[in-house]
Amino acid sequence: MTENKKRFETEVIHAGFSAEEHHGSLTPPIYQTSTFIFTNAEQGERRFAGEEDGFIYSRLGNPTVKMLEDRMAALENGEAALAFSSGMAAVSAVFTALTKTGDHILCSQGVYGCTFGLLQLLKQKYGIEHQFSSMDSYETVIEEIRPNTACIYIETPINPTMKLVDLNMIAKAAKEKGIPVVVDNTFCSPYLQTPINHGCDIVIHSATKYICGHGDVIAGLVIGDKEFIKLVARTTQKDMGGVISPFDAWLLLRGLKTLPVRMDRQSYNTAMLFEFLKGHPKIAAIHYPGDPEHPDYSIMKKQMKQPGALIAFSVEGTKETAQKLMNQLKIIKIAVSLGETATLIQHPATMTHAVVPKEERLKMGIGDHLLRLSAGLEAWEDLIEDLEQALEQI
Repeated sequence: MTENKKRFETEVIHAGFSAEEHHGSLTPPIYQTSTFIFTNAEQGERRFAGEEDGFIYSRLGNPTVKMLEDRMAALENGEAALAFSSGMAAVSAVFTALTKTGDHILCSQGVYGCTFGLLQLLKQKYGIEHQFSSMDSYETVIEEIRPNTACIYIETPINPTMKLVDLNMIAKAAKEKGIPVVVDNTFCSPYLQTPINHGCDIVIHSATKYICGHGDVIAGLVIGDKEFIKLVARTTQKDMGGVISPFDAWLLLRGLKTLPVRMDRQSYNTAMLFEFLKGHPKIAAIHYPGDPEHPDYSIMKKQMKQPGALIAFSVEGTKETAQKLMNQLKIIKIAVSLGETATLIQHPATMTHAVVPKEERLKMGIGDHLLRLSAGLEAWEDLIEDLEQALEQI
């Protein structure tokens, strides 16, 4: 721990904010303004030329947004960060910054449906190829990296199959080839996993999920070194304009304060749900990194603080069986997000990954009877009772 670096639970409350700089306000203020006044014309010239620090226009930077960015950089152990209007705006900005026509992206075997859609768009419109890899060994990764590979893109745990990727192994292979590693860390948050500590270069979050925690913000974040963040800020973010509003940044700052408490409770609830589901006769398969029988359990122990608050399971039967189960739930809500205070369940094949062709979906391990559950903050006993009564009816 560096001299100024505090423990995570302290950093989520205090990093990136000084009350003395904001008239003694205990809570970070919202700078709800589109533009900023220059003292004189010469100051405006200097700021546009990059010769003087300071705010110009909220699309280019805002004090409330900067507090969020500084806090997230501290939590992910990166040098700098940028906030975006959505997780997909963040993913799009990173891909745009790292690639050009004719390049190749090596991806983990399974990505969020909209990320898959973006990869298809990049291929069709700009000739940027992508390839899905099992990433199950150093040799596999080295073999699949091409001369035109611009980056390695990873989800871990993978959405929604909960397969894990060994970050240290990927970082070692990427460094040998001189290419950056991008990690979507949405499922873990920096409380459970910090990819930069494992040698990765760029971290992405759909801040809509655990960073917010309350289901009232759509936002994204990118964390990396100062040089890369500066590149994205002055190009893809500035010119494509997917910036976050000051109010949404403020809501994320508020949500972050309870991140460790929320994730501890949600992770515990998930562990209890797993214990209930794993032996149930109507459950065909269960995917949870905290399961000692999970094939990637050793990776979880190495790079995650806890197994997390998401679980995927397949019911015995068909798509209709899975949908009937969902329809019988009373407390658990049918919705496609995660990281909320409420427990949510969704059907990936027809919801989050509906855009993925069936053949590709099945390769990813997303069958028609697979469900993904995101544990909330309710009493775990009530959640189990809800699942139990729903399972009795299928």
